[in-house]
Amino acid sequence: MSVNPHFQRVALIGFGLIGGSIARAAKLQGLAGEIVTTARSEKTRARVLELGIVDKVVATNAEAVEDADLVILCIPVGACGPVAQEIAAHLKPGAIISDVGSVKGAVVKDMAPHLPKNVHFVPAHPVAGTEHSGPDSGFAELFINRWCILTPPEGTDAGATAHLRAFWAAMGAKVEVMTPDHHDLVLAITSHLPHLIAYTIVGTADELQQVTESEVIKFSAGGFRDFTRIAASDPTMWRDVFLANKDAVLEMLGTFTEDLAKLTRAIRRGDGEALFDHFTRTRAIRRGIVEIGQDSAAPDFGRQHGQLDKKQS
Repeated sequence: MSVNPHFQRVALIGFGLIGGSIARAAKLQGLAGEIVTTARSEKTRARVLELGIVDKVVATNAEAVEDADLVILCIPVGACGPVAQEIAAHLKPGAIISDVGSVKGAVVKDMAPHLPKNVHFVPAHPVAGTEHSGPDSGFAELFINRWCILTPPEGTDAGATAHLRAFWAAMGAKVEVMTPDHHDLVLAITSHLPHLIAYTIVGTADELQQVTESEVIKFSAGGFRDFTRIAASDPTMWRDVFLANKDAVLEMLGTFTEDLAKLTRAIRRGDGEALFDHFTRTRAIRRGIVEIGQDSAAPDFGRQHGQLDKKQS
């Protein structure tokens, strides 16, 4: 039996890349009778009003959630607990409360104690994004063919989970349900550790830049450029991610350190066979990602290239 993805009133708390993309996609697909939003900054609220994406922009979180059937916190994970406490008394009975954070165990721990028993708490993580932030950065197509992971705590109403699942699917996402702890372990290796490595490499390059007189930037190869894109992500969000998911990140970081030590030994000993075997195995992972449609198989990772001017004879 299919579930209607429509909500009468959707409240978005926070309006950056993800919140803005939800608003645009939901509006385009007719998934909400009314979309209401708020943001911490008066400047951001004014800009959202100018963009005309939502039906109503209000000044406070409490006002935003009044009579909302779906409330989504589109804010850094470290702020979710205090906001849940702030809005709890204003939530409509039967409303679905969710979020978009990339850590789920800490969000459940911080939010659940504040939420009344007559609402449905279904945390979510759309595994999609860019390095850009702010109300102008969102776009309706962000979630198409990207995963959204729902992590309902034990005992959550199955109908509420199905309703939210249908909402995300209608915006183009592929939806998976798993426990918060399993989510955090998986994302620690697929997202959090890569970001930590990117921040480290780009930080090291920044120090070298002082010596090489900007040659690090001038001669950046594709690999380094990709690291800089990741390392340009929102610093507030990623600070909170690493603090909130520190146990899983440290576990994956320990495994990574051991593997890095093996590669170090192989290079030091001139063990070409070990290096070749490792690189062959990792290349297969890349092929798998492309095969399931999670990245482009186009040359140069689908980057756009300029045209050469035709030489005049």
